[in-house]
Amino acid sequence: MLSRTADHLFWMARYTERAENTARMLDVNVQTALLPQSAEAAEQGWRAMLGISELLSEFDHKYGLLTPKDVLDFMVRDPDNPSSIVSCLTQARENARAVRGTLTTEVWETQNATYLDLQSKLRNGWLENDPSQFFEWVKYRSHLSRGVTIGTMLKDEAFYFIRLGTFLERADNTARILDVKFHGTQSTTETDAHPEEEAQRDFYYWAAILRSVSAFEIYRKVYRDVITPERVAELLMLRGDMPRSLLACLEEVVNNLQHVHNDVSSDTERFAGRLHAELKFGNIQEILKAGLHDYLTQFLERVYELGNRVSRDFLVPLAA
Repeated sequence: MLSRTADHLFWMARYTERAENTARMLDVNVQTALLPQSAEAAEQGWRAMLGISELLSEFDHKYGLLTPKDVLDFMVRDPDNPSSIVSCLTQARENARAVRGTLTTEVWETQNATYLDLQSKLRNGWLENDPSQFFEWVKYRSHLSRGVTIGTMLKDEAFYFIRLGTFLERADNTARILDVKFHGTQSTTETDAHPEEEAQRDFYYWAAILRSVSAFEIYRKVYRDVITPERVAELLMLRGDMPRSLLACLEEVVNNLQHVHNDVSSDTERFAGRLHAELKFGNIQEILKAGLHDYLTQFLERVYELGNRVSRDFLVPLAA
């Protein structure tokens, strides 16, 4: 396959997944903003979400004071923000359009219809009238795109590059959510709070994290007990049967790399294999003892390096 074609397929999938992840984070923030909390805690929640995407300084430069409305505009419809939902779905559609002949009709029509419907829904005030409904629509369109891809495309190199882009993006996002949110628990702890109030606040906080990656019901099924930070970390990092966990994502990355193997990709496959093995045989107590933030920071650096290696070996190399 031509590297240019593989590049378009890979980034079509990454942008679609990124739009869904952005919608998930925004939806959780909108929901948790309705809970009783101080103005400082509410602002910190929005700032943490911007921090996940490394967009806090860009937002502050553009808007100055933080308001939920401005954050929603910035993360949903701002074309100057490369991680906004509008930017991501526009780029996903443009990448799909460039390789229409490689995609099935159903995959192309799904991407194109998503882009066109997005413009209509924003003009009609969906975001302002019911943000949660809008974010559910974005998630649904991403689910539909993946389902149509799996259900209609031949399992050839084009299919595997799409899947590779999806799971690299998902691994990056899950790690960012965990890192930022675990730091948030330390700064939101109020020492003068009543123990029952603190326990209730912690429940909603960790439940929000789980819901942001569709893991709340899975947590209840796996652990059948109270929500604890250690188990949240274990579920989202080391459980291979949790679809959005780091381990599950790296398993998919390794498998798809094997399918697109070429003469220069052996080192990249070994790099991905080592990262996968560390997660597969990892122990959450050892990770927490050594420092979760340090572990996740290193993981994000290695996922970024893995993306660069994939670009070097298979795609159009990223600009230096």
